Parts: sequence; C-alpha cells; structure tokens
Amino acid sequence: MLLEHREVSDSKLSEIVDYCERTILFRFNSEFGLMEKMEKMDYLYGRLNRPLRVCGMVKNEGDTGGGPFWIKGKTGEVTLQIVETSQIDLKDKDQESIFKSATHFNPVDVACSFVDFKGDFFDLSEFVDENAGFISIKSKDGRTLKALELPGLWNGAMSDWISVFVEVPLITFNPVKVINDLLKKEHQPS
Repeated sequence: MLLEHREVSDSKLSEIVDYCERTILFRFNSEFGLMEKMEKMDYLYGRLNRPLRVCGMVKNEGDTGGGPFWIKGKTGEVTLQIVETSQIDLKDKDQESIFKSATHFNPVDVACSFVDFKGDFFDLSEFVDENAGFISIKSKDGRTLKALELPGLWNGAMSDWISVFVEVPLITFNPVKVINDLLKKEHQPS
C-alpha cells in the first residue's frame, strides 16, 4: 500500500513499520523515530522498493561456509545478509564468538523477485556492493593459492536486496565440497 500510494494514515504507517520489524526483520536506527511522517514514508519507500530474496537455510551442523548474519552497511543500516566464512575476521574474538554461535548455514534454496510493485524489472546493478569482494584460500595441484573473489551472488550482488530467511529441512542440503562427501549416505544410490 505504501509503495502504491506513498501517503497513508498514521495507523497504517504504524502497521507498516510493525510489519517491517516483525516480518522482514528491519532494524530501524534511532533517527527513524525522530523523522517527520513524510520522511518516514520516503525512507520506507526506499527500503521496500528493492528486489527480494527469500532464502531457505538449514541448521548449522558444522559444514564449512557462511550463513545469515546482521551486517552494518555502508549507510549505517543494519540488515540481514549472507556472509562467507572468509569475510569474517576469526582472529577477532567477538567475531569468532558470533560465527561459532551461528544457528543456520548458507542458503540451500532461494526464491527471488526481480520486479517492483508496478511489475517493472529492477536494474539489479543498482543493488550491488562493489566492496564485498574478499580473499579466499584455494589449492591447485597441491599448492596453496590466494584468490580474489569479486562480490558474489549472496554477499555482494544481492547485498542491498530485502532478505528474508526461512528454515528448510536438512535433507535439502547435500553439498559436495571434497571427494569424500560423495561417500555420505545421502549420495548413495537407494
């Protein structure tokens, strides 16, 4: 309703803010409460008029990789994002503690909406965090290599999207990251 009309009653605005906090898990900074009604509506319009991804996450059972974390972005907004392990400073005790307490793991299934409320396609390049690249450690022919990974699908190309995380059954996640993963029962013929 806000996206279509840009002007709503005070009670409807309150309802939209409540929905954003409880359902989409937006975190509003302290300045939001001090804004005038039109400023709030413009701010919400900017936060809601974005591509959307709904990510099916599995419970974390110790597999390597990242997961959903609260991230403070370049504009100071705190949003839910998918972060790879190599983006986390595990030498920092606070970061290591947060990482180890993660309850869920990278997305298994993702459903996306690329259109705005009018049905027009978003220019997805407007929603990329170009600074989300990172250095990862790889190996080739027994040699350790460092690789610069540009903003990836989860952690850079979709960084300014609305992200909603839902838990999906563990059976939907059967990665093969090393050859021995093929020996797991999930990869055996029935």
